Amino acid sequence: MIDLRELRDDPDRFRASQRARGEDPALVDQVLAADERRRSSSLRFDTLRSEQRGLGKQIPKATGEEKAALLERANELAGAVKAADAEQSEAAEEARRLALALSNLVEEGVPEGGEDDYKVLEHVGTPRDFTAEGFEPRDHVELGRILGAIDLERGAKVSGARQYYLTGVGALLEFALLNLAIQQALSYGFTPVVTPSLVKPGAMQGTGFLGQAAENVYHLAEDDLYLVGTSEVPLAAYHMDEILDASALPLRYAGYSSCYRREAGSYGKDTRGIIRVHQFEKVEMFSFCAPEEAQEEHRRLLGWEKEFLSRLELPFRVIDVAAGDLGSSAARKFDCEAWIPTQGRYREVTSTSNCTGFQARRLSVRMRDADGVRPVATLNGTLCAMTRMIVAILENHQQADGSVRLPEALRPHLGGREVLSPLAK
Repeated sequence: MIDLRELRDDPDRFRASQRARGEDPALVDQVLAADERRRSSSLRFDTLRSEQRGLGKQIPKATGEEKAALLERANELAGAVKAADAEQSEAAEEARRLALALSNLVEEGVPEGGEDDYKVLEHVGTPRDFTAEGFEPRDHVELGRILGAIDLERGAKVSGARQYYLTGVGALLEFALLNLAIQQALSYGFTPVVTPSLVKPGAMQGTGFLGQAAENVYHLAEDDLYLVGTSEVPLAAYHMDEILDASALPLRYAGYSSCYRREAGSYGKDTRGIIRVHQFEKVEMFSFCAPEEAQEEHRRLLGWEKEFLSRLELPFRVIDVAAGDLGSSAARKFDCEAWIPTQGRYREVTSTSNCTGFQARRLSVRMRDADGVRPVATLNGTLCAMTRMIVAILENHQQADGSVRLPEALRPHLGGREVLSPLAK
């Protein structure tokens, strides 16, 4: 949720943000009008209630015609106060509904446009020239079959489309990635957390996943619980309705969870393999910090993502995501995209977002410092989304015989193994 005082002070900035996102700037004026109705109805209720209290003190002291007149006015006020209270509640609910529909204020400098209007900030590493090496690279599906690492057929048989089993070295590779990610997170002071996969509606709405992203969320209607698409959701809600001591900030958590996504709207996209699936595991970084520290913290999260990808010896690029592709909660987002040889392009493997105070206001996560009590800033960043990282490792480090060379950083977590070898025929 945006800061209504900031909106009232500078509505043009919010209109510009809406336009940059490709969303309706008229919503800003609807929110302002609803907020004005809320404030005026609240003032009317307070005025009538004050008069009612005053009459309550006068009536016992009055006599005769004066008392009768006061009693008549008291009866009138009782109805008026009840109506004003209802009007106040209705106006407050309408103002909240509209405010929840307004996306976060885009940070200055974010590229305008949609999904294809990102800005490339840097390239790290150089993609291999397989032609010069004398062989055609296999895709991760073929490599997974050769290595006995990925079983798509049985995944589909048991669970349907976009499902899979990681088997043998595939499962070991995921465990190794998990250990490496947690090891790195611990070295930077993160607290490891295994988060719930099911959350209440308030947690899902508070993080902004019941807006634009609602179509991709699994809902258990009988229990009114949601399966999370990322541990960002339970981590953001971890300190819901709490006031944090500013001296304890930043609070950094590394959440490990299964992630569930419907992948609605992705018909025909990435139907082969494990790039776009309904369930995967992920280590997610999450930070609560003071608002004035948020941009610097965002760069730190990006730096830790880049470090992890570099340790896996993957060629990748960093992009500044355009406003229309941010999602409602993010003020700015950087993606790291690994090179996928058989697709001949870069694909997203990590993402980090600065959500400023947007989620914190919705979840009532605040901090107390010398300036009083105010919302914190929340930030999130993928450290390792397992399936996509496995795809990138298999394809980039494959060898002509179908084996895969393991990055040095992973070897200690795989018993010192240097190569994944094809299964014996």
